[in-house]
Amino acid sequence: MRLHRLVAKQELPIDLETAWAFFSDPWNLPLITPPWLHLRLTSNPPHRIRPGLIITYQVTGLPFVRSVWVTEITHVVDRNLFVDEQRFGPYRFWHHQHRFEPIPGGVRVIDIVHYALPLSPLSEPIHRLLVRPRLREIFRYRREELERRFGRMAPAAASVAAAAAR
Repeated sequence: MRLHRLVAKQELPIDLETAWAFFSDPWNLPLITPPWLHLRLTSNPPHRIRPGLIITYQVTGLPFVRSVWVTEITHVVDRNLFVDEQRFGPYRFWHHQHRFEPIPGGVRVIDIVHYALPLSPLSEPIHRLLVRPRLREIFRYRREELERRFGRMAPAAASVAAAAAR
C-alpha cells in the first residue's frame, strides 16, 4: 500500500471562534465542496462534531458513478484540531486532520490528508493522472470559496503571520 500526503494551508481574516464554528459543523461541508462532486449528506449529523460521530455522504467522484462515503470523527481538540477518517468509501485509507492556529489578524487553517488507493501499486497511474489532480482541484475550490465567504488576509497581516510562523 502506497500512502500519499496532501497538505493545504490557508490564512483567513476571521477569529478562531468563527473558524471553528464553521469548520466543525458538518452541514457546511457541501458549501465548500465543488459542485461537480454533487456531495450530499445522507445522515443527519448534529451541527457540532464530537469524537465517534459517524457522517455519511454520497459523492460523484467519477461521471455517473455515485459513491457512498462513511467517515468517523475520531479526534477533537476544541478550537485546535479534528480528524475525520473514512470507514467506508472510495479510498483504501483516508485520514484527514484539520488544524486551526490563531495568527495576527486571523486564523491559519491547515489540512493534512494521508490517503491510499485500493489495488496499489496498480492504481498508481490512476493516482497520478486522476486522483491527485482532482484532490488538488477540490482544495483549490475550497480555498476560493472560503475567500469568497470570509475574505482574504490583508497583505500586512499575512506577512506578519508568515514571519510569526518561521
